[in-house]
Amino acid sequence: MKRVLIRCGWLVTLDPKIGDFRSGELLFSGNRIEAVGRNLGATADEIIDASDKIVMPGLVNAHMHTWETALRGIGAEWMTPDYLRTIHLNLATRYTPEDNYLGNLVGALGQIDAGVTTLVDWCHNITSLDMAERAVDGLIDSGIRAVFAHGTAKPPTKEGGVPFTHIPHPRERIEALRKGRLTSDDNLVTLAMAILGPDWGAWEVVEHDIAMAREFGLVSSSHTRRREDCVVPDGYHRMAKAGLLGPDHNLVHGTSYDARDIQVVVDNGASLTSTVLVELHHHIGDPQVAAFREAGGVPSLGIDVEPFTSGHMFREMQAGLLFTRGREIRNNALRGNSPFKQMPVRSREALEWATIGGAKAFRMDDKIGTLSPGKKADIVMLRANDINMVPIYDPIYSIVEIAGAGNVDTVIIDGIVRKQDGKLTFPADVLAQRVEQLAESGARIMREGGYQIAGALQ
Repeated sequence: MKRVLIRCGWLVTLDPKIGDFRSGELLFSGNRIEAVGRNLGATADEIIDASDKIVMPGLVNAHMHTWETALRGIGAEWMTPDYLRTIHLNLATRYTPEDNYLGNLVGALGQIDAGVTTLVDWCHNITSLDMAERAVDGLIDSGIRAVFAHGTAKPPTKEGGVPFTHIPHPRERIEALRKGRLTSDDNLVTLAMAILGPDWGAWEVVEHDIAMAREFGLVSSSHTRRREDCVVPDGYHRMAKAGLLGPDHNLVHGTSYDARDIQVVVDNGASLTSTVLVELHHHIGDPQVAAFREAGGVPSLGIDVEPFTSGHMFREMQAGLLFTRGREIRNNALRGNSPFKQMPVRSREALEWATIGGAKAFRMDDKIGTLSPGKKADIVMLRANDINMVPIYDPIYSIVEIAGAGNVDTVIIDGIVRKQDGKLTFPADVLAQRVEQLAESGARIMREGGYQIAGALQ
């Protein structure tokens, strides 16, 4: 196996046992990290000079509906009902398997370009095995590490038909994927189940879906919703009592939940993913990063949907940190306490939410999330000499508060360089063709759905 030595300007491992280094070195062989430290004295087949770069773990986007890539930006001024009405009840029904492929391919490449090495693709526009298989094809072809969370569509209920809230997850699709190319949990693309959960599905569906996920050894993940709209009131408390809520389950959002609700999630070892920018965009409650943290949990972060916001995890990380800091400072003052003598939420925590937090949520923290010997070689390098970055005093501060997707120079996933010198290594001619096809896909879907952005330039 090829051994590669990276000579770093700044090396941020996020491994508390190893620490971070100025002028450190990282050695990886094949797809695994061998050693991290200073002056390793290692022989290597290739040496990468990253003396002017910050070397860090790849970001983990723990929640994204990548299939919606072709609809980027159309919901910039939507409220929640607009999303449900326009996307799920209309535009989603116009999708073909090829539309899913294009969205996942271009969306995943956009994530790599922005420093994400692991993507949880919460794909809830699946109406057939072919739709699922083409979505997986898009992820595989991109070269990203991904969790394909197989979900189900939310189409309008036909007269006399069964509403989606009462339809169990389709066993035949999960079985075909799990016994097919997504059998191994060591593959670059692995399988999870994006289920309705008690806020969106009937109790019998919840029982069925959790049991099936556990039968196939899969993490399950579910969206929450406004308390008054929940199909099963206090559903996650009921799940906990029934032994259905545990470390193999991930909740998304929770913005309408109170401290009691969050505590039951933490106490049962389940995870929570916040998509802060989208939640601030139109949710009626606050992002739960701070509350989950206070309850003893490790938050994770995701993008959610690009129709609302950009797919940049650096922005998501910054938003999560600033919201959490503001909440802590404000609540401390409202309690009549003396002002904090130091910042109550550190920058390192936010970087952990965007890396090891997402890895833990999907039981991948033994493989990714830190630059530790034995883990996968998922590595990102930021140009430290970019005009918006220089000078570097503390690399953590620079990563979290200063950097953006435009500073990403190099991305290595599973030991393979997927971005180098600021450019994706994906074939440029194929990418240009796929991007054009994506634009045509989005235009056709909107045309068939009769949807047009008010005031858009013609």
